[in-house]
Amino acid sequence: MPSRTTLPRPAPGQRKWWVVGTLGILAGTALAVWFGLSATLGQPSWQTLGYKVVSDQQVRVDWQVTRPGGAALTCTIEALARDFSPVGTARVTVAASPDETTNESATLRTTSRAVTGQVKTCS
Repeated sequence: MPSRTTLPRPAPGQRKWWVVGTLGILAGTALAVWFGLSATLGQPSWQTLGYKVVSDQQVRVDWQVTRPGGAALTCTIEALARDFSPVGTARVTVAASPDETTNESATLRTTSRAVTGQVKTCS
């Protein structure tokens, strides 16, 4: 018959500290989840859907934005060079709408050829 491995029992008088420690870890985890959710719920979110380098001086960026209540937003779009330095930036206003999620597109001018375009922020 194979031997069984059992966990050692806590020393007498130590059980309450194991219970307190376990409850403390559970409370800390619940608090961390609550803080994380409260920081992100109701905030706009965006996703860059694609980009197209139109020319040496232009890039078009397509993105999707989700905003609570369909409120108006201002998004900052940027174009990046090969070394990830910004070569163009634009602030685009997304008009208020009854739809919470909308697809947007913007063409921005660049100082030199961009290799990518992305949404930096929306607020």
